[in-house]
Amino acid sequence: MKPTLFILAAGMGSRYGGLKQLDGLGPNGETIMDYSVYDALRAGFGKIVFVIRHDFEQEFREKIISRYEGHVPVEVVFQDLSALPEGFTAPADRAKPWGTGHAVLMGKTAISEPFGVINADDYYGAESFRLLADFLKGVEGEKNRYCMIGFNISNTLSENGGVSRGLCEVSAEGNLTGVTECHGIQRKEGKLVQTLADGSEAPFPEGASVSMNMWGFTPDYFDYSEKAFVEFLKEHGGELKSEFYIPSVVNDLIQDGTIELKVIQTPSRWFGVTYAADRQATVDRFAALHADGTYPAKLF
Repeated sequence: MKPTLFILAAGMGSRYGGLKQLDGLGPNGETIMDYSVYDALRAGFGKIVFVIRHDFEQEFREKIISRYEGHVPVEVVFQDLSALPEGFTAPADRAKPWGTGHAVLMGKTAISEPFGVINADDYYGAESFRLLADFLKGVEGEKNRYCMIGFNISNTLSENGGVSRGLCEVSAEGNLTGVTECHGIQRKEGKLVQTLADGSEAPFPEGASVSMNMWGFTPDYFDYSEKAFVEFLKEHGGELKSEFYIPSVVNDLIQDGTIELKVIQTPSRWFGVTYAADRQATVDRFAALHADGTYPAKLF
């Protein structure tokens, strides 16, 4: 059975100023998701599952899913504030989604095979999808075998402001031992810095491996994540802004020895639209990738 690609497309895109998941950035109006799906199919993925919000379902189906008809099976699941385990309800004033960990949980009913997880608004590169697909094909029928595609921090920066990245701690055997979320990472006067919680700046390690939210899981991840989400809700369910993230689940499973998570380094260069000012550079990069033959004139 071929692995599934699970695309997180429910984010609000607040810094970018709109639904960047639906923004046409390629020469023919292609979205970043179109390139991810194209690269995933070439790498050997056999199904695409999107998690979106109900409020833009019709537009999403018309602008995105219609492109893939006849090319790959597609399913849609929904992230909603009310999609909580029995006994829990969202605070009346909460508007913020529950986070990436909650978004992935929405795929439990649609996925029963090894699967990859990516963001809808990040360009990961064809080699990254090949590495992810190769790993997932090798763990079919197994449990507790996960991976993360690691990017060199220098290949993931924006020229228009600081970015948030998960700083990876990797063992000598190449396994993840922990992820620390870092914010405001950018290059200033030739040096990498990050912004700390108190607003001050500190050095960020050159050449570090960082997470771009490109994960590979076997289906047992859903059960572990469900249990972790219940514990999260017990502690933070009454708060308006706390979020349940994939790395928090992964870190706990690593620390208690439940899983092995391989960090697979990719040479690919990330780009995307973290800020509105990133848009033109992204348009130019896609135009160049079509011009040099990396992508055909028409993806689908």
